[in-house]
Amino acid sequence: MKQYIKPPQKDWARLCKRPITGNKEIVPAVAEILSTVKMLGDEALFAYTQKFDKAQLSELKVTSQEISEAIEKVSSELIEAIKLAKKNITAFHKAQVLTPKKIETTKGVTCWQESRAISKVGLYIPGGSAPLFSTVLMLGIPATIAGCKEVVLCTPPDRDGAIHPAILYTAQLVGITTIFKIGGAQAIAAMAYGTETVPKVYKIFGPGNSYVTTAKQQVQQEGIAIDMPAGPSEVLVIADETGVPAFIASDLLSQAEHGPDSQVLLLTNSKRIASETLQELEIQLAALPRKNIATKALENSTSLVFETIEECIEFSNQYAPEHLILASDKADDWFSQIENAGSVFIGNYSCESAGDYASGTNHTLPTAGFAKNYSGVTLGSFTKEITFQKLSKEGIKNIGPAIEVMAEAEELIAHKNAVTLRLKALENE
Repeated sequence: MKQYIKPPQKDWARLCKRPITGNKEIVPAVAEILSTVKMLGDEALFAYTQKFDKAQLSELKVTSQEISEAIEKVSSELIEAIKLAKKNITAFHKAQVLTPKKIETTKGVTCWQESRAISKVGLYIPGGSAPLFSTVLMLGIPATIAGCKEVVLCTPPDRDGAIHPAILYTAQLVGITTIFKIGGAQAIAAMAYGTETVPKVYKIFGPGNSYVTTAKQQVQQEGIAIDMPAGPSEVLVIADETGVPAFIASDLLSQAEHGPDSQVLLLTNSKRIASETLQELEIQLAALPRKNIATKALENSTSLVFETIEECIEFSNQYAPEHLILASDKADDWFSQIENAGSVFIGNYSCESAGDYASGTNHTLPTAGFAKNYSGVTLGSFTKEITFQKLSKEGIKNIGPAIEVMAEAEELIAHKNAVTLRLKALENE
């Protein structure tokens, strides 16, 4: 990790930059994939699956037999863990259900808002170097609670054309059976445009590599909604003297092992904490199976020592991390100052892994600074809000004259007439 001691504020913008991922080369490559799938449909999907995943498929859709066989391969220990996570994630997202509240804005004028599920949604689940069955929970559970009528799941197959058993088990656990063996940008294209086999959806969710993220951004320009422009994973830890270096190092590595383009930051007002954490990083890194990946991520990562915790928080708000850990016994005094973050973990025992798996909050979060203007996935991500209004005779009498005046001032006479005709009809009663 790069190390900085009390960096001046004029350097903060530079220090907040994320690793460059070669997006200029990816954009045209993704555009070609999208165009080909749009034109050739399933034929393109089979070809791209063979090219990128080295799998020759006879069918794109996962069969019920494959799901049943996969369930038998999942250990009872993992099943119990997944069920615990499902319980907590369900409880957290059910609490987000809104109860419609009718408001009488003027006598005789009633307005309210109601949620309606997005009818068709697509979930992308990474399945390459790390099969993220936890993301099936994070996306499938709120989709189910929201009442989405059609939920399509795409995930890449292995070289044998199979999907990781834990992904299939988790999908059926949350009620998803429309599953396709498609990965990468081609999966996004399939869900965005529809093919002979894959249904077209209205909104696409899920994390992925740079190709997946770029594909989501490109189809968004064609009218397909996406959850957010999420990219490589990241964590920022703010620690004071009460932080635990071993814990902090483990949290930094938990994100660094996601991918070589991930980024982790340590902010502290203690040189001792910074030094001891870096020592712990080396010790823990040596034992990781994904050591090479984490090592590359650490090359793009930074340790910064500031004068005060207030400066640490100010820098963090400028960086707007996906995950923010407040590693301190005093963290309860800090979190009210947090303005920009995807998800915040308060105290020395609130590891980021808890949010990734089983605490209940959603782990699909904004990255690359988008936490300044995006929220993570919530139940509301799977719904849209429709407003309603009902005017009685008394209501149109009460606000009608104001509408007439405003419409005439904007020179929209048909708008005015819609009110005038009703008011005159009431005069004749």
